[in-house]
Amino acid sequence: MIAVVQRASQASVTSDGAHCGALSARGGLCILLGVERTDTAEIADRFAEKLAKLRIFDDAAGKMNLSVRDVDGSALVVSQFTLVADTSGGNRPSFIEAAPPALAEPLVDRVVEQLRILGVPTETGRFQTTMQVSLVNDGPTTIILKL
Repeated sequence: MIAVVQRASQASVTSDGAHCGALSARGGLCILLGVERTDTAEIADRFAEKLAKLRIFDDAAGKMNLSVRDVDGSALVVSQFTLVADTSGGNRPSFIEAAPPALAEPLVDRVVEQLRILGVPTETGRFQTTMQVSLVNDGPTTIILKL
């Protein structure tokens, strides 16, 4: 599993012109999530826990020391299989390591549900559709997370 995690003051996703999900007014994490063939439910659970505890929000001293839960933020999770791209063999990306939809979708759903269980209000995009993601990256702060 791999994710691009962005601390955002605003983020939303649409598909076919329809609103799918957004961060709360307090901001939070915009998470672009790629699932690999070898990922499991256990990895999804660990990934959600890491996301919920990731300390990338500023404390009163201006140091990144708080998690999305600490700041009462939310999460927007957008499935993005292209994060698993392998470009080592040339200029055309290979997606052979990306999980097929039948494996990927339940694992994305599991990350979302685990975030909610861990106290992070979470919304999503639509799986296997073309989406438009809008965000205001706060910082900018962007972390690549891989387990």
